[in-house]
Amino acid sequence: MRLTDDQRNRAAGVLLATAAGDALGAGYEFTTPAPTTPIEMIGGGLGDFAPGEWTDDTSMAVAVAEVAATGADLADESVLDAVAAQFLRWFDSNPPDIGNQTRAVLSVRPQSGRAMAERAASLPGRTGGNGSLMRTAPVALAYLDDEAGCVAAARAISDLTHADPRAGEACEMWSYAIRHAVLHGDFGGVRGYLDTADATVRAYWGPLLDRAESGSPADFPRNGWVVDALLTAWWAISGVEESGPDQLPAALERAVRAGNDTDTTAAIAGGLLGARWGATAVPDQWRAMLHGWPGYRADDLVRLALSTVDGGTMATEVCA
Repeated sequence: MRLTDDQRNRAAGVLLATAAGDALGAGYEFTTPAPTTPIEMIGGGLGDFAPGEWTDDTSMAVAVAEVAATGADLADESVLDAVAAQFLRWFDSNPPDIGNQTRAVLSVRPQSGRAMAERAASLPGRTGGNGSLMRTAPVALAYLDDEAGCVAAARAISDLTHADPRAGEACEMWSYAIRHAVLHGDFGGVRGYLDTADATVRAYWGPLLDRAESGSPADFPRNGWVVDALLTAWWAISGVEESGPDQLPAALERAVRAGNDTDTTAAIAGGLLGARWGATAVPDQWRAMLHGWPGYRADDLVRLALSTVDGGTMATEVCA
């Protein structure tokens, strides 16, 4: 698909701003910063991350992006096998922080996408964590010319570790919105997704989005849960005036100030903000600091994003 320069900038911003939000929130995870606390890439957090280092949120998005950047159809069964293999590659790197639900799936080392999804579906108890939503951003880049394919792939990749239907719906909505933002330069895809969804999905999510736009983080405090994580990200974005690219850092700071799972909610917000405002909206200081698994820096995230939208210009060795 031939993109304009502005669209390419927005595509390049998707992974970059995901990582920026992730690294910004890492040092404040499971705290609620005071209104006077500066929000900076301080590092620390649960994984004792270095300043500017991204966490599992971006690392798992990179795992998806490395496959997407080969031009493969992410919903194809053999390609889901490749994504599953990338997740295990990351898991084998002994990451300093990993969500409980994701660990429960990957620790049995499923050797195919089907086996991984079956393991996820077998987990008891609450399985609606935010771990698939945090990594969904690169899915949108692979389907800029295919709205239905974007939604289907988002659900399929969510199902690899998170079988809960709300997790799947959240990934569909956010991937749809990111795709729309890259193409059209606005946030209309969040509500636009509901126009395409079943009536039951509209009835569930519509009032919740209303609450996010008019409420406060106290209305959706359990943001380790996928629903509250999405609402926190949308609250952070919708509460900052959409007057220019400065909305990106301001909304990411707002996501961190919401507290609790700060790296993840800011990473989720970052994917959509980057799709709206582009790589050029990510502050240079942040961009210079960003780094993380598998030894990548900011320019590698841009390379992955643009290789994906160009239909796969990367060598397949990244999936090895």
